[in-house]
Amino acid sequence: ELMTGYTMLRNGGVGNGGQPWVLRWSSRIRLTWLSFTLFIILVFFPLIAHYYLTTIDDADDAGKRIFGPRTGNELCEVKHVQDLCRIRESVSEELLQLEAKRQELNSEIAKLNLKIEACKKSIENAKQDLLQLKNVISQTEHSYKELMAQNQPKLSLPIRLLPDKDDATFPLPKSNRNCRLHNCFDYSRCPLTSGFPVYVYNSDDYPFGSSLDPLIKQAFEATVRTNVYVTENANIACVYIILVGEMQEPIMPKPTELEQQLHSLPYWRTDGHNHLIINLSRKSETQNFIYNISTGRAMIAQSTFYDVQYRPGFDIVVSPLVHAMSEPNFLEIPPQVPVKRKYLFSFQGEKIESLRSSLQEVRSFEEEIEGNAPADYDDRIITTLKAVQDSKLDFVLVEFTCKNQPKASLPTEWALCGERDDRLELLKLSTFALIITPGDTHLVISAGCAMRLFEALEVGAIPVVLGEQVQLPYNDVIRWNEAALIIPKPRITEVHFLLRSISDNDLLAMRRQGRFLWETYFSTSDNVFSTVLAIIRTRIQIPAAPIREETAVEIPHRSGKAAGTDPNMADNGDLDLGPVETEPPYASPKYLRNFTLTAMDVYRNWNSAPGPFHLFPYTPFDPVLPSEAKFLGSGTGFRPIGGGAGGSGKEFQAALGGNVPREQFTVVMLTYEREEVLMNSLERLNGLPYLNKVVVVWNSPKLPSEDLLWPDIGVPIMVVRTEKNSLNNRFLPWDEIETEAILSIDDDAHLRHDEIMFGFRVWREARDRIVGFPGRYHAWDIPHQSWLYNSNYSCELSMVLTGAAFFHK
Repeated sequence: ELMTGYTMLRNGGVGNGGQPWVLRWSSRIRLTWLSFTLFIILVFFPLIAHYYLTTIDDADDAGKRIFGPRTGNELCEVKHVQDLCRIRESVSEELLQLEAKRQELNSEIAKLNLKIEACKKSIENAKQDLLQLKNVISQTEHSYKELMAQNQPKLSLPIRLLPDKDDATFPLPKSNRNCRLHNCFDYSRCPLTSGFPVYVYNSDDYPFGSSLDPLIKQAFEATVRTNVYVTENANIACVYIILVGEMQEPIMPKPTELEQQLHSLPYWRTDGHNHLIINLSRKSETQNFIYNISTGRAMIAQSTFYDVQYRPGFDIVVSPLVHAMSEPNFLEIPPQVPVKRKYLFSFQGEKIESLRSSLQEVRSFEEEIEGNAPADYDDRIITTLKAVQDSKLDFVLVEFTCKNQPKASLPTEWALCGERDDRLELLKLSTFALIITPGDTHLVISAGCAMRLFEALEVGAIPVVLGEQVQLPYNDVIRWNEAALIIPKPRITEVHFLLRSISDNDLLAMRRQGRFLWETYFSTSDNVFSTVLAIIRTRIQIPAAPIREETAVEIPHRSGKAAGTDPNMADNGDLDLGPVETEPPYASPKYLRNFTLTAMDVYRNWNSAPGPFHLFPYTPFDPVLPSEAKFLGSGTGFRPIGGGAGGSGKEFQAALGGNVPREQFTVVMLTYEREEVLMNSLERLNGLPYLNKVVVVWNSPKLPSEDLLWPDIGVPIMVVRTEKNSLNNRFLPWDEIETEAILSIDDDAHLRHDEIMFGFRVWREARDRIVGFPGRYHAWDIPHQSWLYNSNYSCELSMVLTGAAFFHK
């Protein structure tokens, strides 16, 4: 193998020749030489250059120095170095300027610190001055009160005098028929400040109590238990009440027995003064058993009276007690529209006994009847009404004979026909309901006529009473000419013409007023009893008991930062807000009108029909006080003359208006789980003049958030928790409301301050009305027999929504 390799090496490593081997060897020689050359250059050349440079720098001639250090001026001769120099000089100048500004600011800060110290001293001095001024003001107010107390001494309430024994010197009237309040009523038991206490006898304690109708007895007892005037202390009572009817026929006591039982009452005091005998009637079968009983000076309240028995201004004509132990079904009551119904008028009845035969019975009761017997117009009435029915000019229904057995009735009285439900169905189809009074003019009212009146008012048929001598229920406090037509019997031939001439507007107004009278004074036993007491209380001029206020359960909340004033809300334009009050919130005076209502509240607006909104803040018996709604649109040009305390002649926008010189209002805001919207609405009330307080009615069962911050608007904000979610919670008389005026507003309502002030002034001029902003229009659609309701802006309005309205508490 060595020999073979040697041979191959000699032959050039490949066998045929040595030329490739030579080439490879020469390439290696060149690489070695190249590497050696680079090594020499990289090692020796820097050494030579270093030596050369150091040798040149050591030369004596300064001009031959190339790489040595140079002066500043020489260095700046280089172009890029000159730019750097300029930058350095600019930065130096700016630093100098900043230093000068810093020193100037330090000087200003020192001056401001001196001013702050001076202001602190001024504030301390101002606080001391303010404290001194407060002390001076407090002393001045105290001195002012002392002066006022000297000039205006306080009047204490009168001492109540109760008679310990019967007053023998009390003047006796010549006869019981001459009894009036001035000679048969003892005012000493009823001072103005007594509160009108009423004592009610328990009928079960006396023999006649077992003869009373059970339904009337139960209804009366239930009503007595809930009445605010009833007291159990008979020694302080103003009026004593005893229920004697309606009695059941089989077990009715004799008149003499009943008279003895009445005279034996423990507080009868020989003549029964300050007593009220109530004889209620549930049916048309009238019982006038009190006619032959000596009642002394006691007042009588019943549904049937003869003229020799009735004492005007002393006795009371009451309505029948139809719904004794049950509430009327208001869903079955027909609507008040359409105005005209199928029949123009209707009448059903049967006259059992004539006038001539009945007069004999009346004479047996009375020894002597003054004057001649009245003319009997019933035959003329029958002939005329039948002629109208036969003429076919209008649909009328008159029947003078009952299909079934007629109800029992008094002599000369038209008996009722059929059952109550059948009579109501006919009246629902009648525009007018004829009520023919008894032929005996000595019978001023009967239970049958009162029952016809009750049923007509219940279903909206306008009563037409034939006979002007009639004494309708509660006639001394109710203006019946606004709900019924009372026509003398001799005008029977003109009745048809008269009924056709009445306009639809007047018909609707009369029907609306009749519905109000029925709901308020006739419908339930509570209403009947409360009306009787209200009549007596009004006659002796005792104020009504205060309305029971709703106890407000407050929800605790935290107040946050002071709310700002929205410029859009506070922009009053050209409307002057008038005498803006800057005093803290104050309540409305509670003693101002207690004893002036008998003179102040008798005003009636004869030119306007009663409106759909009725408000009775003082007297529950006031039947015809017309209350209409006033709509206040934005941008209205209404500028009536406003009154005020001693301020007649002022323009409306420059005076607060009304007859109360100092008054504020309370905002009642209804909300339900809209906290952000509520907070925004509360903030918009900031700076509102005459605002006393804000009562937020929280309708949600979920309480507000604990971390919710309520705005500080300068007046108290009270959050009231309700028992249930109801929109009617805005109308509850919360005890926290201390003003008569209430602005009911939704939590999303947007009203400017000038709009609110304008509404407040208008309400002060009409305190018994609803004065509001959102108006709506409704009308009866005859083709579709339904209501039309328009919520868009319209020039024709018929109602005001209470989402933004003023009304009385």
